[in-house]
Amino acid sequence: MALLIDLSDRVVLVTGGQRGIGRGIARAFHAAGAVVITCGRSEVENPLAGTTHFQCDVRDQESMEALVDGIAGAHGRLDVVVNNAGGAPATDAATASPQFHDKIIGLNLSAPLLVAQIANRVMQGQASGGSIVNISSIGAHRPAPTIAAYAAAKAGIDSLTRSLAMEWGPKVRVNAIDVGLCRTEQTDDHYGGDDRVARIEATIPLGRMARPDEVGNVAVFLSSDLASYVSGANVSCDGGGEPPVFLHIN
Repeated sequence: MALLIDLSDRVVLVTGGQRGIGRGIARAFHAAGAVVITCGRSEVENPLAGTTHFQCDVRDQESMEALVDGIAGAHGRLDVVVNNAGGAPATDAATASPQFHDKIIGLNLSAPLLVAQIANRVMQGQASGGSIVNISSIGAHRPAPTIAAYAAAKAGIDSLTRSLAMEWGPKVRVNAIDVGLCRTEQTDDHYGGDDRVARIEATIPLGRMARPDEVGNVAVFLSSDLASYVSGANVSCDGGGEPPVFLHIN
């Protein structure tokens, strides 16, 4: 790349940052020179080189406060938080239990709000402020059968992003990335194997799913000084979007 972003003076927390898209995000920030900390509910046998991982549930206020305070205490600052942790198994909205829906909305909407609140308290006290990047989904803007509660939560994230950007500026910028289909270690299992994945990719204007690092590159940009006047934005990272189904019917 002709233009390199240098974040060597930044401290970054990526939730869910050792698997899938989160690992690509953590890798991109590490490549930009940042100090990268990740957290997740599980221990990690092989954490990404150059990162530090902590076992922590983003839904638990006490553990997240301890983590954020610990990062700020150890490094003297917290510059960037990427709210990546989330997800949902496919299920029938008509038969899923209220408890199931509560958990999905809790993980994908309430938890990012909690993490953002905790991070904001630190960032507001810093001369340099900070940046919060919420990982959302193109499912927030279209029907999403089998992941209805997840998509509704992501629509909430997009709305939340705009509201927090207005409330927390000028010290803290808040943006979201609406991610489309992305290749991870779970792609073949989720979409049904290489042949089916190839047919799906053929419908994407750029001809393939995203790589996790490409989502990470957008997060790095939004957290850098190049995006110093970008706040409250929902940035699409979807390869051009999903063509209408009628285009594929003969």
